[in-house]
Amino acid sequence: MAIKSSITAASKSAKSLFLTFTLLLSLSFFIVVFFSSSPASKPTNSFPQTHFLSFQNSIKVYVPNLPRSLNYGLLQQYWDSDHPDSRIPTDPDHRISTTHISKPAKYPPYPENPLIKQYSAEYWIMGDLETPQEMRAGSFAKRVFDANEADVVFVPFFATLSAEMELGSGNGAFRKKAGNGDYLRQKKVVDFVRNTDAWKQSGGRDHVFVLTDPVAMWHFREEIAPAVLLVVDFGGWYRLDTKSSDGTSSDMIRHTQVSLLKDVIVPYTHLLPRLQLSENQKRHTLLYFKGAKHRHRGGLIREKLWDLLVNEPGIIMEEGFPNATGREQSIKGMRSSEFCLHPAGDTPTSCRLFDAIQSLCIPVIVSDNIELPFEGMVDYSTFSVFVAVSDALKPSWLVSHLRSISEKHRNELRRAMAKVQPVFVYDNGHPGGIGPIPPDGAVNHIWRKVHQKLPAIKEAIVREKRKPANTTIPLRCHCT
Repeated sequence: MAIKSSITAASKSAKSLFLTFTLLLSLSFFIVVFFSSSPASKPTNSFPQTHFLSFQNSIKVYVPNLPRSLNYGLLQQYWDSDHPDSRIPTDPDHRISTTHISKPAKYPPYPENPLIKQYSAEYWIMGDLETPQEMRAGSFAKRVFDANEADVVFVPFFATLSAEMELGSGNGAFRKKAGNGDYLRQKKVVDFVRNTDAWKQSGGRDHVFVLTDPVAMWHFREEIAPAVLLVVDFGGWYRLDTKSSDGTSSDMIRHTQVSLLKDVIVPYTHLLPRLQLSENQKRHTLLYFKGAKHRHRGGLIREKLWDLLVNEPGIIMEEGFPNATGREQSIKGMRSSEFCLHPAGDTPTSCRLFDAIQSLCIPVIVSDNIELPFEGMVDYSTFSVFVAVSDALKPSWLVSHLRSISEKHRNELRRAMAKVQPVFVYDNGHPGGIGPIPPDGAVNHIWRKVHQKLPAIKEAIVREKRKPANTTIPLRCHCT
């Protein structure tokens, strides 16, 4: 009897232990599931990321006091000029300046000339930093007025405007030093910045330059190579020089000067207005392209694609640029087409991609070496079609591939594209760019990407400081 009682007690104890273990296991599973599904546990760079106000971090930015003649004063000089841009038949700014820009302004507007406007990131980033702090609640960048408190130093030089003013003058002096106003401005910037304590302490590694034009700061790229460079792609930096078989031409920028490890790819400024998803209508054209047929270097693919596609039914291939005369044509073409072709040009990318996104025209990207803005925050494969150059050049391959994409999938791509449209918008809608910026727009995304570079920047500065005097170690930025 005692033995039976002992067995019964042991059985009850075992059942109790089993129930306790089961309860604990269930509770542990619930905790894991709850926290893994919690928004706080998800990566901060997953997309869509829609509310920058929720970020606890920010980046502290110091802006050195460069002469006004290198930014807003340069803009005023542009508007005061009575010489139209020699590169386009109709210069909209030459017409505007004689009627609307009647007196100097503290913050003049940026040019409407499409050759310049597409590179206007410098204007909108600077405008955000110039905006009074009480109006910058939605800005990821916090401006500080002591360089010692800053994470990075923003160099307020309108490098693109400077380069484009020289190129548009038509005097042929851009690559020369004599008689080149852009060269003189570049030199003034470099002399100023490299003589500051902030540059001397970091070797320039925590300085930020906006170089959206592929030829911006052309004469002093080696001097500013350690800095964080905001560029639309690397096409204007390293490329094979067709005149040199060994790649040693003095005109070639070395791979050691640009890298995804330290630099940030930023979007072009779109030239066409945004089309809301609710405004989208039936599209009758399969594929649309408007641009120059003849390009150089990597852009030679354009000419080959043109010859393959120009006579295909349902495809429109047009020569031209969305300037004052071709803008409406571009709007109509992109908004009535299912897909918009984006082949490489002189550089791997172009403004055309961002016009397509704002037009809800599914980008067909044929550019093997392309780098895209905000990758890691934006997944381009959810709204674009990527095609290898080798496939695109096969007769009838591209047309067959695009026709095989179902209407359901096209609608899915377009819906995903509508969600990311705000990410590529710079314009805040305020005169002179002075005012609150779109919290989910391009400027905040740029600063977020720069913020991601801070640990590597700080490490590079510390490593440089411990090197003995008179030691030289070659730059190594081949990783991209």
